[in-house]
Amino acid sequence: MARMGREGRRLWPSCAFLFWRALGSILMGFSAIDRVLVLHAMQRGVTVPCVLPPRVGTLVVESRYQMMDLSTTSVLAAKAYKYKAESLVKEYLLADSYVSYTAVLGGILMCKMAYDITSIISLLYYKGYGSLTKTQKLEWNNRGMSTIHAIFITVMSVYLVFFSNLFSDQLDGPVTFRSSNLSIFTLGVSVGYFIADLAMIFWAYPSLGGMEYVLHHMLSLISVVFAMYSGEGQLYTYMCLISEITTPGINLRWFLDTAGMKKSKAYLVNGFTMFVAWLVARIILFVYLFYHIYFHYDQVKQMHTFSCILVFSVPTILLVMNIMWFAKILRGLKKTLAKRQ
Repeated sequence: MARMGREGRRLWPSCAFLFWRALGSILMGFSAIDRVLVLHAMQRGVTVPCVLPPRVGTLVVESRYQMMDLSTTSVLAAKAYKYKAESLVKEYLLADSYVSYTAVLGGILMCKMAYDITSIISLLYYKGYGSLTKTQKLEWNNRGMSTIHAIFITVMSVYLVFFSNLFSDQLDGPVTFRSSNLSIFTLGVSVGYFIADLAMIFWAYPSLGGMEYVLHHMLSLISVVFAMYSGEGQLYTYMCLISEITTPGINLRWFLDTAGMKKSKAYLVNGFTMFVAWLVARIILFVYLFYHIYFHYDQVKQMHTFSCILVFSVPTILLVMNIMWFAKILRGLKKTLAKRQ
């Protein structure tokens, strides 16, 4: 066994050489990568496998008598790899025809990372995390994931709606047909989140939410997907997504409650903040959305029939749900204030 271990250690550098040479050959051909790997292997005393082409074998022999500027060749090889990577990103991952798929996949991966990071940070900095039940840990991590998405989509939505020129009335053409790679990518990330969150809701149903959450996510997912692929009504989609600004406050309220801090000052301040944010982002903003639709109705009716249905029905249903939830928030705030008097 010891002999096999020694032989394995001797063979490993040669195997590693073959692996990296094969990978480099696929991406770059047998030019710079051969020179870099062969000379690097010789300097370390690694046996170069005999399967190399004759040209490379000649290079090995000649290199014993001719010194080559390895650093220059390494730089050229690195630049070649960088060029290949940039080409892959520009021509495939961020190409117009692939940007939406890349964004959706990125959104799902972001959710997975956020879920795991929430678990790790909570385990390190919150002593009570280990005593939570399995269901509570699932919801805890899920809320951390939704908080990160809410921050991302709120920042991007506010920027695209109010600060960028994408949906400005000063530009020519209907505002209902405007889109960009950035707006499509942002919607794709949100689609990835809704897919991941819906999957978790169904998997742990009803621990992470009842039918009202399923309805909310389904409406959001359908409207976001259609706006992303059709390019129609993205302005109104982003106006609805701005309402995600209330999600961090809702999640923080649950975190404080689960941590036994329901009577703390932070819980009360969070309640007031959530009340104001909900009123502005989920009530007043939706009123402004319908106001905008009314004054741009000539542009709205130019959209596809299904887009028009979504523009009128989804915000209406969400507004009704927001008013119902707002009433619950108001009752909860009154109850909290009554207990403190």
